[in-house]
Amino acid sequence: MKQKLIFATSNDKKLKEVREIIGDRYEVITFKDIHFEGEIPEPFDTIEENSIYKANFFFEKTQLSCIAEDSGLEVEFLNGRPSAYSARYAGEERNDIKNYEKVLAELGDTHHRNARFVSIITFKDAHFQEVFEGYMNGNISYTPRGSNGFGYDPIFIPEGFDKTNAELSPEEKNAISHRRKALDKLTRYFTSRFKE
Repeated sequence: MKQKLIFATSNDKKLKEVREIIGDRYEVITFKDIHFEGEIPEPFDTIEENSIYKANFFFEKTQLSCIAEDSGLEVEFLNGRPSAYSARYAGEERNDIKNYEKVLAELGDTHHRNARFVSIITFKDAHFQEVFEGYMNGNISYTPRGSNGFGYDPIFIPEGFDKTNAELSPEEKNAISHRRKALDKLTRYFTSRFKE
């Protein structure tokens, strides 16, 4: 029997990515499956704190095993911003284009464009809480390129590539992404913990 997990997200693109990475090893269910409606709380200034809080919040609500992910872009020249505020960097409307345009405007013509994507996944059930981290290093392009992906993908060039995430295929991106690295740690944990 598959391990059933509620994934605490309202982002359909993240859900699709997670299901593609996890494959059919686990049954990933969503808020729609449990008829939850409302805002997902992200009250903290760090990615890790938000991830842990969301996992605990939804475990308490549902008593179901839960994974919660918080992720963000950290730009070295911007002192690590936008980080936990990545989704709403340009305003509460959470507009991807406005968000990455703001980053490009703040960077201007500087050559110091190092950045990384961060994914923090928290697993929570009745007995355990575990936190898994994943990183994708790279740099910020001077202009947006590509039409795949979401968020800051059109301006992020992963290390070792000359294409932005948005120019990579979903399979190429998923193979190297911060989310993939965190999920791989999570699934290794499940494999060791839930051995038959």
